[in-house]
Amino acid sequence: MGRESADMRQGDLVTDEAMSEQPESPGRRRAPGGRLLTLLLLLLTAFVCGVALGRFGGLERGQISSALIALTPYVTAGGGVLLLLTLTLRRWLTALVVAVVTAVLAVSVAPRVFPDEQAGSGAQGHSLNVLSANVYFGEADAGRLVRLVRQNDVDVLSMPELNSGMVEELRRAGLFETLPHRVLTPEPEGDGSGIVSRYPLRELSLASNTTMRQPSALIDLPGQRDVQYVAAHPVVPVGGDTTSAWKREISTLPAPTTGEDQPVRILAGDFNATLDHTPLRKLLGRGYSDVAEVTGDGLAPTWPELGRPWAPPVTLDHVLVSGDTAVHDYRTFEVGGTDHRAVFAQLTIPSE
Repeated sequence: MGRESADMRQGDLVTDEAMSEQPESPGRRRAPGGRLLTLLLLLLTAFVCGVALGRFGGLERGQISSALIALTPYVTAGGGVLLLLTLTLRRWLTALVVAVVTAVLAVSVAPRVFPDEQAGSGAQGHSLNVLSANVYFGEADAGRLVRLVRQNDVDVLSMPELNSGMVEELRRAGLFETLPHRVLTPEPEGDGSGIVSRYPLRELSLASNTTMRQPSALIDLPGQRDVQYVAAHPVVPVGGDTTSAWKREISTLPAPTTGEDQPVRILAGDFNATLDHTPLRKLLGRGYSDVAEVTGDGLAPTWPELGRPWAPPVTLDHVLVSGDTAVHDYRTFEVGGTDHRAVFAQLTIPSE
């Protein structure tokens, strides 16, 4: 009996060892990385989903949520990397969720890099070159700004964050010799703004009662079709009160004009919003076109420019046009002394 027991035990041991050496069936293979990696992937997936929910749900509540929504293009690219990672690590359910959310984000972001077909691009009318430059509380390089105006044959220039000192620097640099007509509302703390033009201006009040000054004017172009121009600058959304004001100031910007017998309407400036923020998307939904998106330059960043490595570059400055305005070109320019790039649009204002 002793020998039989020993032989049986040895046989069992051999059988167990043989079974342990057999490869596991594919259905029973464990995903590599363990629980800690799984937790990390789930946290990253939750972040991507959270940004998507905020973007499509209009959940801008303050500085952090607004900043995260502004990062939607980066989150979309990160979602693609996360998808590849989850597939490689065989987290199939997580990969499915990431794939769906990333695809939805990509559909919203991708149109910004493809030029639009413009039905009225060959329309006859009057050429109008527009430049908007945030002058950063009067710290911008006035000489550089005037050179940009002259080199690009700018017809209309808008300048958020304008103060009286900047007005004097621009005067000395010769801006008002090139663009003699002006509606200026400088403020001591840089909350002002201004519009200067090659053509006569008549001051309007299309965006009043706002935190930062947003002057507007009728540009009297040669011919019968004129332009209503707003130097846009809604307040920065840094908290509950300012976020509410930011939403209100964007939503109360004037609607686009539609009739051919009406002046074309242009909003240009620092909106403190990207094309992913709900208030700006709603404004565009009323009938405006974003010039950068039309030309396929919708992801060209305009802020920040003064060495803020902690802030990923985003697109806060825009030129919005109404109706049948034809868009030919869009560019951004560096201007020393300011944290924003200037944005330039070459347009044709159709005749009636």
